[in-house]
Amino acid sequence: MKTVNAVKLGINIDHVATLRQARRDIDPDPAAASQVCRRAGADMIVVHLRQDRRHIQDEDLAKLCALKGDVHLEMAAVPEMLAVALKVRPDSVCLVPENPREVTTRGGLNLKAGAKALGRTIERLRKAGIEASLFVDPEAANVRMAKSLGADTVELCTSAYAGARGKTARAAELERLELAGYLVDEMGMHLHAGHGLDYHNVRPVARIARMASLNIGFSVIARALFVGLKPAVMEMKRLIAS
Repeated sequence: MKTVNAVKLGINIDHVATLRQARRDIDPDPAAASQVCRRAGADMIVVHLRQDRRHIQDEDLAKLCALKGDVHLEMAAVPEMLAVALKVRPDSVCLVPENPREVTTRGGLNLKAGAKALGRTIERLRKAGIEASLFVDPEAANVRMAKSLGADTVELCTSAYAGARGKTARAAELERLELAGYLVDEMGMHLHAGHGLDYHNVRPVARIARMASLNIGFSVIARALFVGLKPAVMEMKRLIAS
């Protein structure tokens, strides 16, 4: 019998803040949303503190880090964000690419171009006791470089898989994720994945060997508009466990 991974679920609540920022009001409160997510089975709360502060604000992150439970911060490898992370001390940080003109993250980090900044940031985070992750496209060279930069975890970008059209293309992208995942495990790092995952495509990724955590946001928050946040999280939790 095939062993099913005990995959953790990280819920990204950025778009709870997006809705709040539409009115610059106090509701809906991301911290309150995080508590609902945890009660529904989320193992980790994920937020991306962007440099333009388009959704999550510094105060949101501080409130989340003061609550019980794991908080996973996505951020650019820049001094401003590093200072915030070292101040509020999330449990883990994932370094991601960031472009002010993008609607959402378009792909993984360019590790070669940003190696010095990434290496320095990882070193500072690990010295502070914060687990450091790199968000990369599923290629062997990226995994090897993530190891050389000192990352604890690799989060594989699943956007190409999620956007693939047709069974053949989807299968090819899933194989890329599987092969990269095997290498992550062989090199002694934790394996995470995310971006574009939803209720229709998540199961095959959850079944990848040694997958530790899936970080999912937009699809869950979108579904919550129709069924409520707690049922939306519970449904996703069941899918990745099945």
